[in-house]
Amino acid sequence: MDTSAAENVEVDSLGRRTGPRRQHTLEEKLRIVRETHMRGASVATVARRHNVNPNQVFAWRQLYRRGLLDPNAAQESPPMLPVKVSTPTVLPTERVQPAEPRNRGRLKRSRRLIEIKLCNGHSIVLHGRIDAEALSRVIDLLVQR
Repeated sequence: MDTSAAENVEVDSLGRRTGPRRQHTLEEKLRIVRETHMRGASVATVARRHNVNPNQVFAWRQLYRRGLLDPNAAQESPPMLPVKVSTPTVLPTERVQPAEPRNRGRLKRSRRLIEIKLCNGHSIVLHGRIDAEALSRVIDLLVQR
């Protein structure tokens, strides 16, 4: 166990950390995660040896499974989707007539709406049909920010 790291930790009267958080390099995270994958290894034991909270190690393991701790992947830019942003130049002057009875089923289906609120403050609003793979990539990008 690294005693120099334990000596520099500042705590308040209740024993909570008050000092700056330790930043771990990608290589450190990979080394710790790979240690937990060894036969008979315990996440809690490995975390204690490196003076890291076990919950943090579990989070790193999840990133590792998703391929987000790969040093080569971190240097590549993620695939982006083409986006076209436009604003209408002319506002409609008359109301759209209600749909005929035979089209009502189709109209209801096209009004589908999904709103996803992420814990980091971002939200996503989706209308109509959804490409699950593209949505997954967008969510991954937003969660990383």
